[in-house]
Amino acid sequence: MRGLLCWLMLLLLLQPWETQLQLTGPRCHTGPLDLVFVIDSSRSVRPFEFETMRQFLMGLLPGLNVGPNATRVGVIQYSSQVQSVFPLRAFSRREDMERAIRDLVPLAQGTMTGLAIQYAMNVAFSVAEGARPPEERVPRVAVIVTDGRPQDRVAEVAAQARARGIEIYAVGVQRADVGSLRAMASPPLDEHVFLVESFDLIQEFGLQFQSRLCAIDYCSFGNHSCQHECVSTPGGPRCHCREGHDLQPDGRSCQVRDLCNGVDHGCEFQCVSEGLSYRCLCPEGRQLQADGKSCNRCREGHVDLVLLVDGSKSVRPQNFELVKRFVNQIVDFLDVSPEGTRVGLVQFSSRVRTEFPLGRYGTAAEVKQAVLAVEYMERGTMTGLALRHMVEHSFSEAQGARPRALNVPRVGLVFTDGRSQDDISVWAARAKEEGIVMYAVGVGKAVEAELREIASEPAELHVSYAPDFGTMTHLLENLRGSICPEEGISAGTELRSPCECESLVEFQGRTLGALESLTLNLAQLTARLEDLENQLANQK
Repeated sequence: MRGLLCWLMLLLLLQPWETQLQLTGPRCHTGPLDLVFVIDSSRSVRPFEFETMRQFLMGLLPGLNVGPNATRVGVIQYSSQVQSVFPLRAFSRREDMERAIRDLVPLAQGTMTGLAIQYAMNVAFSVAEGARPPEERVPRVAVIVTDGRPQDRVAEVAAQARARGIEIYAVGVQRADVGSLRAMASPPLDEHVFLVESFDLIQEFGLQFQSRLCAIDYCSFGNHSCQHECVSTPGGPRCHCREGHDLQPDGRSCQVRDLCNGVDHGCEFQCVSEGLSYRCLCPEGRQLQADGKSCNRCREGHVDLVLLVDGSKSVRPQNFELVKRFVNQIVDFLDVSPEGTRVGLVQFSSRVRTEFPLGRYGTAAEVKQAVLAVEYMERGTMTGLALRHMVEHSFSEAQGARPRALNVPRVGLVFTDGRSQDDISVWAARAKEEGIVMYAVGVGKAVEAELREIASEPAELHVSYAPDFGTMTHLLENLRGSICPEEGISAGTELRSPCECESLVEFQGRTLGALESLTLNLAQLTARLEDLENQLANQK
């Protein structure tokens, strides 16, 4: 009975708020607008709080001018993964949106806000999902509602989203981290960051946000200072440049488009225009190669790297091909050689199979060809058995691992898309006890707790996650920074082949020095013996 009264009180509190949103005046007749709500449904959001957030969304809808040529609305929710509730192209009627929001079930896991922003930028605001093409200049607005501190990085990906023209509003409730909100939101921050003391007060933000979307010609007020053209958006005036020009960092002036944007420069990392020409740059710690375009690979140290790839039936054949392509992209940034980085590959399902050991291939091309030839296993997911195989066999000298005396770092990378059917705890711990640095990459229905148990500490540097196989490529830069010796675990490791010229010269020098010392000692011993013989002859 007490629980029923609580629900009745919640409904009574929510009903006036939704009514208030509908009675604030006529619907805002904005110009075309693509609006995506990014909703935190992590385990820290309690059931009644999530219900309040649901009513908040439904209360906003009546105030929007919804339609295919007006405001398009999409909703995604996130925790440790990202789920599209409905994309921008799905509905043109508010009734259909409300029905989908009512059916929304929270994910109740971690708080990967950066992953959610990445998904919004690359997927939710794509033309395929219903966003208008960039040339139509339809404002793109993302509203992120969260109650906690993100468990991943948000500043860089939010900056990328803003650079692509996405206006970000960050709404924090109760336990939200203000620094993270400010790192996500668009400038000016006082107009894009909202901190609400409790979920009960979130309607205040709803009223403020609704008024922001009303059709006001911001460009007609004050001096916008745009060099070419001013376009009004819900967040204020935005400057645009004529065809062939790019907007500058000040947000107002325009400059003739960078030459790098108009040619197929082929730079691996970054292209920089210099007058009528351009040149390629590499990230700090890597050097430009002789071709003037590519950057050197991981060369400052040496690694024995074993990849454990999930071949269970849940992966499916077409996705397994994407996994093989992903593995080869990792190989692309490694300096594969007998003296450099050695790579081994193990596939697991209900059993474990070594596809090729560490010592088999000496070049990246050979490794990549062997990866493409791997045949999909299917069947179950015995991750624990795979970890045991890696610890007991994959890093043995018989399989090509270098002796421990050489201090070559041993790295294991586990790739999985689901929950293990056997226990992983014993062999996950054993791997780390053996000095193996462990990375865990999860896709789709991978279990966060298992990924963290497999990975070395700190987990945020050794665990990566992608919501589906098609979005795995965004994990590559994180893995490059972690596995590459010049940036990661094995910086400073030096291995020299005894056959290298410098090593031979050094060996010859040491040998000649030893021979000279031995010759001197023999001469001294001979002189001593002659002296003793003379003494004995005199005594006779």
